[in-house]
Amino acid sequence: MPPPRRIFYGWYIVAAVFVITTTTSGLAFYNLSILLAAFVAERGFPVALASSATATFFVAAGIGGVISGRLIERIDARFVIAGSALVAALVLGSLTILRETWQLYAFHVVFGLAHGAAGLVPVTTVVARWFNARRALAFSIASTGLSFGGILVAPAVALTIEHMGLSGAAPFMALAFLLGIVPVTILVLRPSPAAMGLAPDGATAAQLAASTPQPAVSFSEAWRNRYFYAVSIAYLFLLGAQVGAIAHIYRLANLRDGVATAALAVSCMAGSSTIGRLAGGGLMLWVPTRAFALALMAVQAAALALLAFAADRPAILAGAVLFGVTMGNSLMMHPLLLAERFGTRDYGRIYSMSQLVTMVGVAGCPALIGLMYEMSGDYQVPFLVVAGVTLVGFWVLAAFAGRNR
Repeated sequence: MPPPRRIFYGWYIVAAVFVITTTTSGLAFYNLSILLAAFVAERGFPVALASSATATFFVAAGIGGVISGRLIERIDARFVIAGSALVAALVLGSLTILRETWQLYAFHVVFGLAHGAAGLVPVTTVVARWFNARRALAFSIASTGLSFGGILVAPAVALTIEHMGLSGAAPFMALAFLLGIVPVTILVLRPSPAAMGLAPDGATAAQLAASTPQPAVSFSEAWRNRYFYAVSIAYLFLLGAQVGAIAHIYRLANLRDGVATAALAVSCMAGSSTIGRLAGGGLMLWVPTRAFALALMAVQAAALALLAFAADRPAILAGAVLFGVTMGNSLMMHPLLLAERFGTRDYGRIYSMSQLVTMVGVAGCPALIGLMYEMSGDYQVPFLVVAGVTLVGFWVLAAFAGRNR
């Protein structure tokens, strides 16, 4: 009888990245709003000041991703991720002594740099190296941790801060960040299949010979390619609108139908994001990447327009579910589009620079929505505007990111 088929080690890489993204999203991305509330309530920082400090986190994260993208081409990605996680843990532990304005900004800048260097750029680079044919499915499973961090980790952090205060919770946040990333990174993660004498997707030599050659575009070539700019600018608009809406959807639902509806809307959004991401990874085995990305942009615009007019619980929840379906998938599509077109040769640098461009929208849109709300007195105009911003991204990707460009 033939020997039992072994599980391709790439799926262990996917599991490891799932744990890493769960940790980073729960203790960094989703944790920012929790920390902002604690900075205002416990440390007495003005809301505007704390919000502007939060914006510096996203800019620093983009820069950290660029640094990480260059480093993982030269050294083992495990050392970059684990070292950055150690820095992030130390910074979280420093919350016990944070009292001054300069300390607030220093915290967000250093934490952002460390988060960017340990986050999506290095882990998606590793996954992209391990998979070709099933890259979309691998990305969807690995990045589901981004949703689980919001569902499982962030509420636990909020509860800990509520009962122990920011100073009491800081050491536990630091320890959780360290234990959630460093062990699995060192013990399980491997920088590429070649490091273990394997091929992407677990292919045999015959399968590799019969497969379509993968692109291997250098960073300097990609930097001069219009496709790179089209994808980067399209996702500047898309992800900016998305993060801005995420930052304000709880308040929109609370103002229109109360706290219970607001909490339920956030839960529905996170749940549909998880289901949608997994379903999207399966669909991507048959649907062209660019077509699927454009469809997600259209759905996001429709969801934001629905939320702009939603006034009762059913309409708010319908908008939240529809918006959630696009959230995880859209974040996954950005690196997939770049990996499909340029390959994995200089993927880390290419994706990190593209991500840095998108951070302009991610950092600015939450403040833009808040400003429009203050001017209009309601969320209808702001959410219609970000629906329009999403459609601008749709147009850029449709018009300038054709396969032959």
